Amino acid sequence: MPETLKFATIYHARASSAMTPYSALASGRLAKHPDEESKRLSEDIYAKGKYDITHDEDLAIIHRVEELAEKKGVSMTEISLAWLLTKVTSPIIGATKPHHIDGAVKAVAVKLTDEEIIYLEELYKPHRLVGVMAENK
Repeated sequence: MPETLKFATIYHARASSAMTPYSALASGRLAKHPDEESKRLSEDIYAKGKYDITHDEDLAIIHRVEELAEKKGVSMTEISLAWLLTKVTSPIIGATKPHHIDGAVKAVAVKLTDEEIIYLEELYKPHRLVGVMAENK
């Protein structure tokens, strides 16, 4: 687990407080194959500003999410949210289509092993804060 995420997880557990991340699927980047096109990926300038900077670093993790989804016979959305649910209480998913809700509901039933969680996290590199969080200094 990345050091910054480890610290945040320990802090919130000890303080009995919850983490509620938004943009849990990185504006769709953790929900589909990197080569798959969508209107949002091509037109959302705000998301591009947040996520395109770290695209190359994140690609290996996105491929691992895809690999585990294929292995378990579930969607990338389900793997991504199941992974996040091992860290937080209630990710904000920003669904814009009915199938987004379906994937989020199914994610609750997906259980990842400790080895699978390590596999998803071992290549992660902490990113600088962007968007609204970067403004809270």
